[in-house]
Amino acid sequence: MKKRVKKIETSLDLDKAFEIRRRVFVDGQGVPAEEEYDEYDKTSNHYMVYYDDLEVGTARWRFTENGIKLERFAILSEFRNNGLGELLLKKVLEDIPTPNYLYLHAQLPAVNLYKRGGFKEVGDTFLECDIEHYKMEMML
Repeated sequence: MKKRVKKIETSLDLDKAFEIRRRVFVDGQGVPAEEEYDEYDKTSNHYMVYYDDLEVGTARWRFTENGIKLERFAILSEFRNNGLGELLLKKVLEDIPTPNYLYLHAQLPAVNLYKRGGFKEVGDTFLECDIEHYKMEMML
């Protein structure tokens, strides 16, 4: 099976990424759609993960006043535990300008993925959309 990640450059691919996020976060985790889609979707850098030729995952990063925030990492449930999350994280990190302070809000099941990518937990868990998260950070 061929796995690859590419930066999203067309509105059609962005729509496919939004569909993946809907399936993972809105349908799968009960996140309200108005919380999932925001004004940052227009200015963020988006990525798509492919398994063979199927679009199966997505993520984005954006500049904030605090540094660069990685967000909306989503892999369709039937394609998880195949190394796709690591591949996606690696590609996103390769594309971020350095040096930079990076941070993210990791759902508890994804903490180890981000640790393997070089992130460290900061502080206590907190709720975001009724889902437990850790803030994680790293310097790139």
